[in-house]
Amino acid sequence: MQFWAEGFGALAVIFNFIGYRQNTVERYLVVSAVALFCVSIHFFMLDAMAAGIGCLLASIRNVVALKNRGKGVLIGFVAANLAFLAYEWFILDHDWLIFFAYSSALIFTVGSIVLRDATRIRQWFILAEILGLIYAIAVGSIFGTIFNITNLTSIITKLVQDKKLKTDSL
Repeated sequence: MQFWAEGFGALAVIFNFIGYRQNTVERYLVVSAVALFCVSIHFFMLDAMAAGIGCLLASIRNVVALKNRGKGVLIGFVAANLAFLAYEWFILDHDWLIFFAYSSALIFTVGSIVLRDATRIRQWFILAEILGLIYAIAVGSIFGTIFNITNLTSIITKLVQDKKLKTDSL
């Protein structure tokens, strides 16, 4: 089972790499949705339910965001994340580590739908990726860890490039 779980994790990393190279938001959302779906399967196979649910909801959110990014979508996805968090915490009595996964998912959800400034989104996503990284390491996810590290690297690299361009243009 571990082999197959890591295989889905590897697919997620590959699709995520491809997603970051798309030239349109629509194509990015579609490829990213596939990556998130793969990493969701990966986490479910590792019995890391919080990340599995968070990534599955994010995959669905990306597909929905192709057509609708309104307040109702935001409320729906935030409510779904909070409902699953409550279910895991109060009903299933899961470990406190789930708060890392759900906090990460909530930051991504709000950032993806509400924020419009790319720099601000990237800054918030650094926190979300760090929280996801902590969770991935804690549950022993090799490719979940790689997924978060590559995302962090991409985000930080882009922020540094943008800052350098801004500084050079002054």
